[in-house]
Amino acid sequence: MHKILVAYISRTGMTEKMANFIAEGIRMTGQQVDIRKISEINNEAQLNGYDAYLFGCPTYHRDMTNGMKNFLFLAQKANLTGKMGGAFCSYTHSGESGPMIFDTMQHVYKMDMVDLGALNLKEAVIDTRDGVKACQDYGKAVCAKFKS
Repeated sequence: MHKILVAYISRTGMTEKMANFIAEGIRMTGQQVDIRKISEINNEAQLNGYDAYLFGCPTYHRDMTNGMKNFLFLAQKANLTGKMGGAFCSYTHSGESGPMIFDTMQHVYKMDMVDLGALNLKEAVIDTRDGVKACQDYGKAVCAKFKS
């Protein structure tokens, strides 16, 4: 069994919902998942012991939140090279934060990222059947990388 961290920041609760739906998908594969707000992670040592990492943030004014930017600097110290990874975001008008996080994880941290790219969902879709399924499928896709 692999242990996966889903860490997120949420302004309106929609990114938090995505994190929980993604975690459901991970659990469906039989893997263990911890869901944490990034504000609960105070040092890089708290990122140790996981086989995969998924980071999520809403897009706010076409950017990540400052909290996520600070968290990414902290996560860089944890040496996540070669670990499985994924990124997700919620948005109302544009969805830039997910791809920004994904690129950081792939190119700066040198992580083994899910082939789907970042999961970006418009807030109006998250609570629909398609939104829930997209999140669950994303969690499953990260876990499928353990088999490949």
